Amino acid sequence: MERTRLSLLFAALMAMSAFGGEALAGNQIYEPMAASVRAALHAAVSDAGAPEVLIADVEERHRWLQEMSRRLEKRIPDRAYREDLLTSVHYEATRAGLDAQLVLGLIQVESGFRKYAVSGAGARGYMQVMPFWVRTIGGPEDNLFHLRTNLRYGCTILRHYLDVEKGDLFRALGRYNGSLGRPEYPNMVRAAWERHWSYQPLKLAVSDARGQTN
Repeated sequence: MERTRLSLLFAALMAMSAFGGEALAGNQIYEPMAASVRAALHAAVSDAGAPEVLIADVEERHRWLQEMSRRLEKRIPDRAYREDLLTSVHYEATRAGLDAQLVLGLIQVESGFRKYAVSGAGARGYMQVMPFWVRTIGGPEDNLFHLRTNLRYGCTILRHYLDVEKGDLFRALGRYNGSLGRPEYPNMVRAAWERHWSYQPLKLAVSDARGQTN
């Protein structure tokens, strides 16, 4: 039964991505927060550091970027823009303590990698960020259709929800989507993450292969 349900979710996800329909959701709900939390989130979205793939090993860094770029090529044909997006995703996800591949899965579900996607609820951009976040933790100059701004907000918000839910990804994704407690959205993000964006570092892959032969 679970396999059948996931198959249906995959089908819906692929249809949405293929035909470029309305952005799926991103209907985060405003909740009052302590001043200290708001200040921390404001500091997080104010980062102006130059984005980079935060992998220490140069060879592995290049391998990650090339592999993710290959997977994204059909959706974003422009190589320079594609690699800029991937570099920014890795940087923003890593500094927020998130898995970059998880964030790619979330973007696939939320917007189908459409920069100017707008949901019926008014959420914007790659990670479908609701405009109230700009008023709450940002500044009037923050443009949610700007690549890095959108990714920075989205990753910061998901990190915040993870902290609220004490590391429970299922519930954090539900909050991100405005569907807390329902399984459809978290299952779709996890499915996209595992099916399309899972990645194993080369050294770990070699180590695992050696372990299997012993």
